[in-house]
Amino acid sequence: MEKISVAEARQAAAVGREVRIQGWIRTRRDSKGGFSFLELNDGSCQGNVQVIADATLPNYEETIKHLGAGYSVTVEGLVKASPAKEQATEIAATRVELHGTADPETYPLQKKQHSFEFLRTIAHLRPRTNTFGAIARVRNCVSRSIHNFFQEQGFLYVHTPIITSSDCEGAGAMFRVSTLDPEKPPRLPADQGGKIDYKQDFFERPTYLTVSGQLQGETAACALGKIYTFGPTFRAENSNTTRHLAEFWMVEPEMAFFDLNDNMALAEAFLKRIFSDVLKDCAEDMAFFNLRIDKTVIETLQKIIAADFVRCTYTEAVDILLASGKKFEFPVSWGCDLQAEHERYLTEEKFNAPTILYDYPRTLKPFYMRVNDDGRTVRAMDILVPKVGEIIGGSQREERLDVLEQRMQEQGLDPAHYAWYVDLRRYGTVPHAGFGLGLERVVQFVTGMTNIRDVIPFPRTPGNAEF
Repeated sequence: MEKISVAEARQAAAVGREVRIQGWIRTRRDSKGGFSFLELNDGSCQGNVQVIADATLPNYEETIKHLGAGYSVTVEGLVKASPAKEQATEIAATRVELHGTADPETYPLQKKQHSFEFLRTIAHLRPRTNTFGAIARVRNCVSRSIHNFFQEQGFLYVHTPIITSSDCEGAGAMFRVSTLDPEKPPRLPADQGGKIDYKQDFFERPTYLTVSGQLQGETAACALGKIYTFGPTFRAENSNTTRHLAEFWMVEPEMAFFDLNDNMALAEAFLKRIFSDVLKDCAEDMAFFNLRIDKTVIETLQKIIAADFVRCTYTEAVDILLASGKKFEFPVSWGCDLQAEHERYLTEEKFNAPTILYDYPRTLKPFYMRVNDDGRTVRAMDILVPKVGEIIGGSQREERLDVLEQRMQEQGLDPAHYAWYVDLRRYGTVPHAGFGLGLERVVQFVTGMTNIRDVIPFPRTPGNAEF
């Protein structure tokens, strides 16, 4: 007797094998012929395997005929070819063991449609639904694809700190990490300003949850060549949109001796690899999303894989938007931050293809992006895709010490807080570049889910830290 998954049991190759499967009952249907049909799922795939439990089984009357949604069981039996067209196999049970029950009066996941809003309130149970099981498998596939892509290209996976004293983005929207009593924080003497005395805090300085591992990743790239980070990041922005989370996962490659063109080429290949792997390895789940969530998701991914990404400067994009004749909610002018409506016009109407915008105004971007010779723009890039707009952001980094220090001064940053970062430009500086991709953004895109809170197991948003 071999233990296999439901996914394996549903394959025609399993016919004739004596197997053990374990999972949760989705439905039970009793036949007048003296047997019951059990639909069993273990999370390994979208579909269930049908189990035929005969009345001759010793616990048929007292156990099997009382099984309901959410009950957990072990089933042993013979895999047979199924006469039904919609399934290749079924299992003739020789033993059914009950592990746990689920009271139908209180179990929230009965056989009916549940809204995504309701399922967020039971996030500990929603992975048992078709949609959220599929999301978990796609998220896993995307994560595996990310690692495979970089490992195959000779990148090193490095781990950057979650607790940091530096703000990569310079925006200040960071979660503070402290052991001080917020009711009675220690303060400096009045003649020293009376501010909070962080010398008495755990790290003896203000510290925060990281918004990005980029700056620390640069230190690794400037010694090891090509590296990537992949971990949790945090933004304390009071943003209640369908595209923002306070806690999310981000992958950030950083490459020594890369310029912006190298960066764009790598990012394009990276996205195509992820989308190709999802379509190949999660075909059943993607068919589900295409049927139930967004009837264009598979076609959209296929088009991106086949397309050559358009490259367009920010200045050219502004000229195109101004000449379009369209009335946008947010007016366009050179120097403005482009909004999703502008980005979607470019990808969906103007170019009908993924688009890489680059060379943004220096006033819009952080201090670490390389200043172009025109003095007005920096070597930044955003990759835009249809339906959502920006999906990747990156840049060539400023490797010139004097220009970097000038940019930090422009943005009001204290050089003392970044002394270690500036040292990279002082000792063997090199051209280098990198980008960031939010895992949840890409999972939301490939599945067609409309709310980013539904593509992470336990979403953290303003006012919400349940579970």
